[in-house]
Amino acid sequence: MKKILYIFLLFIFLIIAFYLFLQASSLRRYKVNYGLSFNQIYTNYLGLDWRNVYQDMILNLQPKYIRIAAMWSEVEKEKGFYDFADVDWMMKIAAENNVKVTLVVGQKAPRWPECHVPDWTNNLTTEEYKKELFEYIKTTVERYKDNSALELWQVENEAFIKFKFGNCLNYKSEFVAEEVALTKKLDEKHWIMMTDSGELSTWMTASKYGDIFGSTLYRIVRSPSGRIWTYDLLPPAFYRIKAMLLKIPLERFYIAELQAEPWFNNADPLTEDLATQSETMNLERLKKHFDYAERIGVNRVYVWGVEWWYWLKEKQNNPNYLEYIKNKIK
Repeated sequence: MKKILYIFLLFIFLIIAFYLFLQASSLRRYKVNYGLSFNQIYTNYLGLDWRNVYQDMILNLQPKYIRIAAMWSEVEKEKGFYDFADVDWMMKIAAENNVKVTLVVGQKAPRWPECHVPDWTNNLTTEEYKKELFEYIKTTVERYKDNSALELWQVENEAFIKFKFGNCLNYKSEFVAEEVALTKKLDEKHWIMMTDSGELSTWMTASKYGDIFGSTLYRIVRSPSGRIWTYDLLPPAFYRIKAMLLKIPLERFYIAELQAEPWFNNADPLTEDLATQSETMNLERLKKHFDYAERIGVNRVYVWGVEWWYWLKEKQNNPNYLEYIKNKIK
């Protein structure tokens, strides 16, 4: 019995010692280059003119980096007919302002419904679906691989996340390795970023693919039952140590999404009151998220929520988030 007690106490001691080590390893602040993620469909949904928002984001916030998507559901709404007008325009504005673009391709892309696949694929066989998916990737990569604004490709978004999220009934994760290989074959010049959940994944699968690994970073969430859950007890060095254990070089480790908007489940800014939104995002919480990100050890962070900041400014007469982030990015 004493032996079991000693083992138990030793186990508790090691946990406490490791936690204190993580806390001590989180004291240093690192220089971070900030980028922004942007989605034109969500911007329009919030009642904003997405082109005006995008242009103001580039000219006023002046990010060095942005992350946008050539969503399959948008660029090929009809089978075989491609329309890249929106992506062309975003790439053009970025190039004119020396902003480097991470361009997302694949079945999954940032923002709801997570999987952005055209409806006409619903009745395809698996082989037909794969053929059309690869043709869309090939067409997109060949179109932008020589664009001066392009810096990185991102193939899929959180491709290997284990829990069901979004409208992704037809998502084929078994194609991801071949999607990456195809993108590399078509464009040997630009690196590929693969992303995964920072809190709900081991990163073991996603980190095997691509040249850059991008983790999401969500510090406060709301469960489906409405309970608010935070990761505040998790020291920033946890992410750095996790990357090192998986042999991910820190210079190739980015934060692909830093939470800077409320956590929504079935609601959104148009259906959830501001008081409820402030429970999972307010200026104090936002400042904590930036401080946290600067203690991880990554040199690049893409901030998530630009559409919501502009909605607050234009629809709620609240420019505070935009002003804070503008100053932070500069």
